[in-house]
Amino acid sequence: MNSTLTTLLSDLGIGAIVFISTNIDDIFLLAAFFADKKLLHRSIVLGQYLGIALLVLVSAIAALLALTIPPEWVALLGLAPLYLGLKKLPDLWRNFASNPSNEDDEKQAQEHRIEKSLHSQILAVASVTIANGGDNIGVYVPLFATSINSITTYIFTFVVMTGIWCVLGYVLVKNKIIGGAIQKYGHKIFPLVLIALGIHILSGAIGLIR
Repeated sequence: MNSTLTTLLSDLGIGAIVFISTNIDDIFLLAAFFADKKLLHRSIVLGQYLGIALLVLVSAIAALLALTIPPEWVALLGLAPLYLGLKKLPDLWRNFASNPSNEDDEKQAQEHRIEKSLHSQILAVASVTIANGGDNIGVYVPLFATSINSITTYIFTFVVMTGIWCVLGYVLVKNKIIGGAIQKYGHKIFPLVLIALGIHILSGAIGLIR
């Protein structure tokens, strides 16, 4: 019994450490998502869970089949945040050029558009999470492959940690000092952050050309 408990605690600790080390930058991405008033909070949470779930699923399948995923192919997922960032640039320009007197009407129209685009928002958040998950797959595959019996425990840990990550991202936005700056400037720089992230991830695909 003691041995089983020790193994369980060890697996939980390893799972938590691995999740933190591979998702530390996701906290700031989540904060940026929460700062974007066009995104529903439930879309962000569901999208984050969906993205992490797909990363874990791919890693588990690869581990069970003893496969390796070339990082160059994973890097091509950088097209997702790059596309989303470029798509948001016109909205950013319209925000600068908008008339303050029409702000209330615009908010109502925006809320209507948000409700209609719930599913697309979930997929958008998930796609960014997956695109930023090259490190996740690179770590999860060997971890799962060498600890097949512990995969269930790792997955449970990742589920809990993803919830904690969403809370931390939200708290970061609500912080009076850091959160104030994120809320004021986050939506303005978010398209640029997505574009930079996409270019950074795509840089790994250079190996395909060689």
